[in-house]
Amino acid sequence: MSYPLLHKLKSSGMTPYIWIILTILPFYFIFQSSTTWEIIVGIILTVVFFITFRFAFISNKWPVYIWSLLLIAISMTMLIIYQYVYFAFFIAYYNGYIKNRVAFFIVYIIHIVSTTVAINYHIVVKSEMFLSQLPFVIIILVSMILLPFNIYNKRKHERLEKQLEYANQRIADLVKQEERQRIARDLHDTLGQKLSLIGLKSDLARKLIQKDPEQAKVELKDVQQTARTALNEVRKMVSQMRGIRLQEEVVRIKEILQAAQMDLEINEPLKEAYTSIFIENIISMCLKEAVTNVVKHSRATKCSIVIEEQNKELVVTVKDNGIGITNSEKKSYGNGIHGMKERLEFVNGHLVINCNEGTTISIIVPLVVKQVEGGDLA
Repeated sequence: MSYPLLHKLKSSGMTPYIWIILTILPFYFIFQSSTTWEIIVGIILTVVFFITFRFAFISNKWPVYIWSLLLIAISMTMLIIYQYVYFAFFIAYYNGYIKNRVAFFIVYIIHIVSTTVAINYHIVVKSEMFLSQLPFVIIILVSMILLPFNIYNKRKHERLEKQLEYANQRIADLVKQEERQRIARDLHDTLGQKLSLIGLKSDLARKLIQKDPEQAKVELKDVQQTARTALNEVRKMVSQMRGIRLQEEVVRIKEILQAAQMDLEINEPLKEAYTSIFIENIISMCLKEAVTNVVKHSRATKCSIVIEEQNKELVVTVKDNGIGITNSEKKSYGNGIHGMKERLEFVNGHLVINCNEGTTISIIVPLVVKQVEGGDLA
């Protein structure tokens, strides 16, 4: 258990002065005594109290009970003999730092009961000095009741926040580890196999170059083709890892629709990068899925894509003049559209589908304005 009192004394505001007053105040009450032995005993009890208070904060498990009972005993002695009640505030403060729930409640109850009994004793016997500080006694009594729970709950909240931070860090580490393993698998599946094939075919071509030059040429062509395929797969994998910008996806879509011999009408994407690459990546994947559905299922001859800003939202609309989504095709469309909805929900976006005169799919996400060099985008 840490010792936070030094930290409290370094804090700002009135707190350091309150602690200093409460530390010096017992000596004022002690020197009100009429006999020398009472003064000596009071000084010894005060010194022992602060030493015990220090050891109580660095103790764990069963010593907590010993130090707590000793603190309560000294506090009761000072209250009964010297009418000094303010050690109860120190104990209430310490009580809130006890981690064990059972120990917390045991010390809390013993402290409340014993201090209440001592206070009632002085009220019954009508101790003049004690009654003169009654308003302060009531404040201490309220502090004894509320302060331990306040500190205990605050400490519990701090521990939970640390555990949550640790758990989030562990999740982040696991995600990184899983990503490394995925990249390793992808590299093995793409480059590993193809490089092995290139090596084998190169050796075979070297052996055939004298015996069968024509077959060697065929093997070298295979090596060239395999190398190109490997390069394309590596580029694709790198592109997926770094994310796809919306403008890049539009270029690919133009190629897809051109290959499908489908007319395309498209407005140019927003010139400025208004959204993060993460959100653009989500939009790009949804746009690709929507256009793929148009090519595969719509039987359309024309497709239009509009990318615009509406009411602080980025809206990407894909419209075709095809047959629309019929009842028989809903099942085949389901997985793709369901995946698009899940991706958009992750960034607080949504999907709107209209099947009037073809199919119109609107991809809508909140427009998150990014800061750029030289000022803010309004």
